[in-house]
Amino acid sequence: MTNPEAVSEGACYRLPDGSLVDVASSPSSGELISQSDPVGREVVRHSTAHVLAQAVLSLYPGAKYAIGPPVSDPPGFYYDFDIGRPFTPEDLEQIEAKMREIIEADQPFTREEVTITVALDLFADQPYKREILEGIGEESASEGVAGDKVSLYRNDGFVDLCRGPHLPSTGRIHAFQLLKTSGAYWRGDEKRQMLQRIYGTAWESQEALDDYLQRKDEAEQRDHVRLGRQLEIFANFSQLPAGFPVWLPKGATIRRLLEEFILEEERRAGYQHVVTPHVGKKELYETSGHWEHFRDNMFPPIELEHESLVLKPMNCPHHILIYASELRSYRDLPLRIAELGAMYRYERSGTLRGLNRVRYMILNDAHIFCTREQIKEEFTAVVKMVERVYGILGITNYNYRLSLRDSGDTEKYHGDAEMWEQAESLLRESLLELGVPFREAEGEANFYGPKLDIQLVDLLGREETYSTVQLDFLLPKRFELTYIGDDGNEHRPVMVHRGIISTLERIVSYLIELYGGAFPVWFAPVQALVIPIADRHHEYANQLVERISSVGGRAAVDASGETLGNRIRKAQGQKVPYMLVVGDKELEAGTVSVRLRSGEEKRGVPAEEFVSNLVSDVEEKRLSQ
Repeated sequence: MTNPEAVSEGACYRLPDGSLVDVASSPSSGELISQSDPVGREVVRHSTAHVLAQAVLSLYPGAKYAIGPPVSDPPGFYYDFDIGRPFTPEDLEQIEAKMREIIEADQPFTREEVTITVALDLFADQPYKREILEGIGEESASEGVAGDKVSLYRNDGFVDLCRGPHLPSTGRIHAFQLLKTSGAYWRGDEKRQMLQRIYGTAWESQEALDDYLQRKDEAEQRDHVRLGRQLEIFANFSQLPAGFPVWLPKGATIRRLLEEFILEEERRAGYQHVVTPHVGKKELYETSGHWEHFRDNMFPPIELEHESLVLKPMNCPHHILIYASELRSYRDLPLRIAELGAMYRYERSGTLRGLNRVRYMILNDAHIFCTREQIKEEFTAVVKMVERVYGILGITNYNYRLSLRDSGDTEKYHGDAEMWEQAESLLRESLLELGVPFREAEGEANFYGPKLDIQLVDLLGREETYSTVQLDFLLPKRFELTYIGDDGNEHRPVMVHRGIISTLERIVSYLIELYGGAFPVWFAPVQALVIPIADRHHEYANQLVERISSVGGRAAVDASGETLGNRIRKAQGQKVPYMLVVGDKELEAGTVSVRLRSGEEKRGVPAEEFVSNLVSDVEEKRLSQ
């Protein structure tokens, strides 16, 4: 008999083999997963997606429906439809009202299995479902499986093709909201039909939904695309290719400051900096394996005379050439080669956004060539460097993911099992010795080796990899790299690929959102804006800017004809840390009236005292004023 608590609060059961089943199946053994569990939330959202499709088909007879999975960005679900036109805001209101009727009716979800032939008949007028079924049938036939079955879920006459699991009934959906609609190509293929996608979110309670919506509103206010435009950090122009943003003067200043910061950190850690070309011969990437494993994300080759050139998607093959350019001894190791390297990646147009997802980027990249005995020490040093840099930048919300191979995926991962086991064990042992908490993720490794991914978390709880430390036994073998050991014989080095602050584009996008554009003084593009009250105060204002500039500060004068209040509000809107108002009193006393962007005001501050404090802000890289 089904446990009443499970029916009312549970989302699904996890069986001992890790598979998930419906709560209503009442298994004899298994772990009840609550709706507030991440896995449980996916079940809630997937169930809500079915209700969305049911509502659309009810309101728009003849509508074609495609797929509706739970997703992490935004945390919720979507469903793709073909109704011959885009959805309007009024449509969403009607759909949401119909969904609430379906939920109020508490319709049971029931699961059944049918053959593909039966399913094809059932979805005779649904071309997208039929295409999915035909693909399943072709895959089964290629594997020699006959009469393969698929699972369906029904509720009150509505039927959908789905693996499940689902909630026991629609009434177990406690809180949801539709968010937006957009166009989406079928199968993500720009050559296929444009469908209309409806996004929504669903949670285990109204309180959880309200909390998410509040965080969503804050995240939208901090959105780096909106702030990047408002603060004049970057721009996109229609005359330039998509994914190639332009850094405006203020953005270029932020970028330069971050470059200088990370280069100095690396120099102190013993890295040697290089500069490599933006292109390489196709053969280089064939040797490295990137052409085989990464080709879909590379720009097409450029045919030039008798050479086939490729815009580089990675810096590692170029750094390998530098290592191999001369005979190396064990005394040369570890050799740490670093670069702020330009890279080009052919990201799909639908994924491009602001600075976060671009096609041309500058990666804070480095490759360490070392002996096997040096791996742990080098790995540990990189992790500590990441933590130090994050601390200086004010990044605190992150976690560690040990990304391992999927041993069953022989196409993606190199087949040397012993190499993989050794590399994975080394990283795991190093993390345990460091004492940092981490989780393991099978199937997230690179094709050449396992890696540590440092996952940054945003306001909505979404994770994304920024920093990585990757262990590589494969590429040194492919390029036949060697060094002379203390025994006089040749040995194979190991490569450690690492990036501390990701690409400059992505880290700036994260920092814009982290600070809401109100950057710490040390990397604010304009640190002080001097605002003279009247024309007779302009000369003093310009002298202050010259004095601040003389100590390496960044200041400007707002001598526009606007009122004092408007100029102050404008500077606050630009998130300038300090506004220095100067009038007759300040001119006579050699002082400034300091307004902070928070609204706090300090009058009669000696000009030299302000300059000294500004220098301290920068030298100490203070995170707050």
